[in-house]
Amino acid sequence: MNAAKMLVLGTLGLMGAGMWLSGCKSVPELTQAQAQAMIQAKYDQTPAAGAIIAVDEEGLARGVAAKYWERTKVYNRFWGDFTLTPEGKKVLTLQKGGDVIQWHPENAGDKNYTFAVVTVAANHSKAHVVSDPQDNVDGTKSVAFVEMVNLDGVPSDLRVMADGPGNWLSKKHVATFALDGGAWKLQGIN
Repeated sequence: MNAAKMLVLGTLGLMGAGMWLSGCKSVPELTQAQAQAMIQAKYDQTPAAGAIIAVDEEGLARGVAAKYWERTKVYNRFWGDFTLTPEGKKVLTLQKGGDVIQWHPENAGDKNYTFAVVTVAANHSKAHVVSDPQDNVDGTKSVAFVEMVNLDGVPSDLRVMADGPGNWLSKKHVATFALDGGAWKLQGIN
């Protein structure tokens, strides 16, 4: 009788464990495409902004040629003030405000002197090169990705300036995702 009882209890125990396990929900998959869509949705929810562009000596000359600004005052052979033109005001603003660029480098050979402009065209950043989701020890998942500055609607002269030294058109980030109510949600971007 003991063997029969043990067999019945063992069978009931296995059936109970099977029922308990079948009642557990599995963790949903988080794909690369889903992660990218959630990151992009976050970017799209933030207010669109103009791109900040550092302008060096070559960019200064390009801006004169494009008629974005014109020299209005000469101090010596390498200092000068430039004023935004009506055409320039249509496509950019000065990051520090106003409409006068004070070009005052340390010396004639100063290749590090820049000023910053902000494009009037306002866009949302774009998420590119999203890695496959990785499991973290705390149960979250993370993906590495590249945030790109969006230059849609920006004139070609400003795009060329944006490709110059001192400008960062892309940044690497890591996004973290957590389960919330049985679905993956974007938790944060670092």
